[in-house]
Amino acid sequence: MAVTGLLMVAFLLAHMLGNLKIFFGPHDFDGYAAWLRTIGEPVLHGAWFLWILRAVLLVALVAHVTCAVQLSRRDRAARPTRYAHGQRARASFATRTMRWGGVALGLFLIWHILDLTVGVANPDFDKNGPYHNVVADFQVWWINLIYVVGVLMVGLHVNHGFWSAAQTLGLRRRRGRDLTLRVVGSALAAAITLGFLAVPIGVMTGLVR
Repeated sequence: MAVTGLLMVAFLLAHMLGNLKIFFGPHDFDGYAAWLRTIGEPVLHGAWFLWILRAVLLVALVAHVTCAVQLSRRDRAARPTRYAHGQRARASFATRTMRWGGVALGLFLIWHILDLTVGVANPDFDKNGPYHNVVADFQVWWINLIYVVGVLMVGLHVNHGFWSAAQTLGLRRRRGRDLTLRVVGSALAAAITLGFLAVPIGVMTGLVR
């Protein structure tokens, strides 16, 4: 679960950085989208890299969800009787909502694919105009609301997930690493959240048009 989670965090970071090219205008953003389809050529045919990446991410997602379900079942089996006072008071909001937050993220992922990849949920989708699709999308207030809530959930999930992954992989064994890992995890989650939010905010404010 830790390994697949970190793999998806790496993808989120790269995806977020690529999205920010929209602030350089339609030529740069559409050129970036077209370049993604040529990665690996001439060894790979057009768009093969994207399909390989999608397959890897799908396998990672299935493995991540499977591990989450297994851990949840083990947790319940180890403690069949509920605690009298619920979870410990110091548990963060991200910790308390990790399971249902993961379900919400799954639904958000499906929406995102239908919206900006397949285009069936986009009000004015053009398969040859990525820049146009993003701008048309985020001019609709309720679509913006979906993305803002979804991205905030991503940030919470990454923040707690990074900490849990570090613990699972044994990175917290040395003294003094706890604070460093917390800072790195929080900074990474904040960067991903703000980076993704910048695009809809840029469209809403007219900075991207």
